[in-house]
Amino acid sequence: MTVVFRQVALPEGHRDVLIDDGVIAGIGADLPIPRDAEVIDARHGALIPGLHDHHIHLHALAAARASVHCGPPRVTDPDGLRAALAAADADSAGWVRGIGYVETVAGLLDSSDLDRLHARRPVRVQHRSGAVWFLNTMASEAAGLATAEHPGVERDPSGTPTGRVWRADDWLRSRLPDTGPPDLSEVGAELARYGVTGVTDATPDLSPATVDALVGAHTHDAVPQRLHLLGAPTGTTGLPDTVTVGPQKIVLADSDLPDLAWLCDRIRLAHNVGRGVAVHSVTRESLILLLAALDEAGPHPDDRIEHGAIIAPDTVDDLRQRNLPVVTQPGFIADRGNDFVDRLDATDVGDLYRCRSLVDHGVPVGLSSDAPYGPVDPWEVVDAAATRLAPDGRTVGADERIGRTTALGRFLTSAQQPGGPPRSIRVGAPADVVLLDRVLDEALAAGSEAVRCTMIRGRVVYRRVG
Repeated sequence: MTVVFRQVALPEGHRDVLIDDGVIAGIGADLPIPRDAEVIDARHGALIPGLHDHHIHLHALAAARASVHCGPPRVTDPDGLRAALAAADADSAGWVRGIGYVETVAGLLDSSDLDRLHARRPVRVQHRSGAVWFLNTMASEAAGLATAEHPGVERDPSGTPTGRVWRADDWLRSRLPDTGPPDLSEVGAELARYGVTGVTDATPDLSPATVDALVGAHTHDAVPQRLHLLGAPTGTTGLPDTVTVGPQKIVLADSDLPDLAWLCDRIRLAHNVGRGVAVHSVTRESLILLLAALDEAGPHPDDRIEHGAIIAPDTVDDLRQRNLPVVTQPGFIADRGNDFVDRLDATDVGDLYRCRSLVDHGVPVGLSSDAPYGPVDPWEVVDAAATRLAPDGRTVGADERIGRTTALGRFLTSAQQPGGPPRSIRVGAPADVVLLDRVLDEALAAGSEAVRCTMIRGRVVYRRVG
């Protein structure tokens, strides 16, 4: 397919850009137009590389669309949760799936708590962190928690399951009625509408069947974006060239940190087969443990930190010395900053989702959404990085603001180098590009409404009508 974008705004001025056979084939003033080319009048709008979301959960994002919201701002107390569950539609197997729960609504739920709120149908509710599922008694019995041996199944002192299942998404899914993988077409279309041309799925411990489902959705164009998988099993083969396997995801649960020897062994296992590690760290303690383990096990160039939710000031230079990328999510400030300010220690609030201090110290930084746990629109994340405003207008970490251009650049880096140099519009580059309806400075202020056209591998996957 041949496409010519006429009169786009580039840093060097207004130019035409020729796309041919999936790559940028020419850039210049008044390029000759091939007879078979489609011509798109850019009307002096900016043309930028497609955005890459460096940390997202595709299946969870799709499932969230069919789930009931169980936390703020929609639900804030037990009565509100009871009403939301009663009104919720069940899936084809009769289960109710809730998301976005936080303890301020009705405490740390267990089966008895959920039974008092809704006992007539099997219910599972996910904490908004994604760390734990809460099951009522009907759901616990249907999932066979009483005889389960998975370490994520929490039990009381008598050995009875509490109904809490920690960090065991794939395992729990295997115990539920098989409704098949969620349809990803709406997710793929939404991401294209935001100008996202590639995603890193950060879901850990993907089963071969889940990898097959993700790859199938991609090859059938439900998710046209390029895929980079952190949770794919080592040895995964037979992938199309637009699907890659990244560093191996390791989760350091803030509720139950592993010992140093275990973490060193996990890191060595990944390094020994040529993979880096992408380590979930949301507390200062887990980050210190990770740095000690990397020093003991040795580095790999693809090692990276996921989230870095709380980074102490004296740890920033440790990250710089190790050239260790941080893939973080300032969108959480805009999404739940009120809760952070009200519930966390003041020291922790000051250390949340650092951006400016990392950038200024030369720490590689990639930005991402962590959707569905954070806002999926990357332009909202860019705005949050620039303003650091909580929903109620309070500023969270004013010194960590970065400019919108800098923030956008952290979405323009490659999947393999989330903190590397931003990609650019250049001859020979893959034609993963986004046409905006205005110049870049104005588009950064307008957000995703400025996205006019998204192209992946030379093919238009989104075009705004009008």
